[in-house]
Amino acid sequence: MSRRESAVYPVVPILFEDNHVLGVAKPVNVPSQEDATGDPDMLTILKQDIKERFNKPGNVFLGLVHRLDRPVGGAMVFAKTSKAASRLSEAVRSRSFRKQYVAVVHGIPSKPSGRLVDMLYKDAKTNTVHVTSEGTDGAKEAILDYTVLQTSEGFSLVLIELHTGRPHQIRVQLNHAGHPLFGDQKYGSKVNKAGQQIALWSVLVGFPHPVTKEDISIHSMPPPVYPWTSFSLDKLELALQAYR
Repeated sequence: MSRRESAVYPVVPILFEDNHVLGVAKPVNVPSQEDATGDPDMLTILKQDIKERFNKPGNVFLGLVHRLDRPVGGAMVFAKTSKAASRLSEAVRSRSFRKQYVAVVHGIPSKPSGRLVDMLYKDAKTNTVHVTSEGTDGAKEAILDYTVLQTSEGFSLVLIELHTGRPHQIRVQLNHAGHPLFGDQKYGSKVNKAGQQIALWSVLVGFPHPVTKEDISIHSMPPPVYPWTSFSLDKLELALQAYR
């Protein structure tokens, strides 16, 4: 029996589901898709769940529309048909696919809200990303908006809206701005302790339904553990209500 076959799959809460789309809350430390570790990934877990719940024989189609970094949890959307996959992928390309995150960062940004625009370059050999100058071969523009919701004991709770989907984008841009994420071992090792869980959560995914064209928004709140418990999440709830 392989490691994957013998693994105990984590419970994945379903946030939205119809014949075309599946929205779930991704647990932390689960890969979005199969990687070199061989650990259970979201695609494998959800395909198996669909097979069991709907008694489907053979292979189950499930399209990966977007990714979350392994240590990041929260709202994530999958396509249940090839047509839905194509249309949702087009929504991502046209930027009509909305992605909002909440993070706990070190320090307090000088501006309560703003936009970060950087050129990011990914080093495939080290799987790291860094900010570089415009014109660098292989670099891609990264854009995000942020709003500081609360501050507590030298940390800030920040709501982030992504306008581009670059690898490690939020982590790299906020670290470059002087505010590394709590628990980020890769880009904030100088201020974080080994073993801390990164405080980054996908709180909203919004998109036009691939068939009905209805505006769909899927929400997930961070878990009630430190450092999230250092903040009142009421303001986050109010901010998300505008998209319900």
